[in-house]
Amino acid sequence: MDTKRLHGTLAAGWAVAGFSLLLISAIFRLGEIAWNIKNYELSVFQCVLLLASILFMAYSEGYKGFQLKFSPRFAARCLHLKNNPVLIHSILAPLFCMGFFHTTKRRKIATSILALAIIGFIFLAHQLKQPWRGILDAGVVVGLGWGILSLFYFLKQAFTAPEFNYSPELPENN
Repeated sequence: MDTKRLHGTLAAGWAVAGFSLLLISAIFRLGEIAWNIKNYELSVFQCVLLLASILFMAYSEGYKGFQLKFSPRFAARCLHLKNNPVLIHSILAPLFCMGFFHTTKRRKIATSILALAIIGFIFLAHQLKQPWRGILDAGVVVGLGWGILSLFYFLKQAFTAPEFNYSPELPENN
């Protein structure tokens, strides 16, 4: 294997591993909190909210956020990084593939706003007491679980299919 190909393969692997570990860590941490709601006797209202949280997050975070948008773009950026390795992109591969830099201005803004919103959401969720926190986190765990499954689906497509027709959203002057 030549040096460029090895560099690209290692960079793409680092992107996938780094981001996957972030998601898996969140799933386990939040899953533990969500699982603790079994220690509470939930009212009918709380059960309805639990179901609504799971369905809402599966649809909005898992399907609309990850499956339709983030996962195909992340996979396309991984494929681009594998085929066009640049040292700084490789070192920061998870952030590169998430779209924090070397992307369109619109993507940088959207990614930054989303990251800030997630941080704000995490801060607010930490203020909730059980079982409310578990109800919320159960939905987040489902959304993140859907997200990691869709991520690996698109990564498989990107690296094995003859064509992968998703944009890595690179800057115009690439």
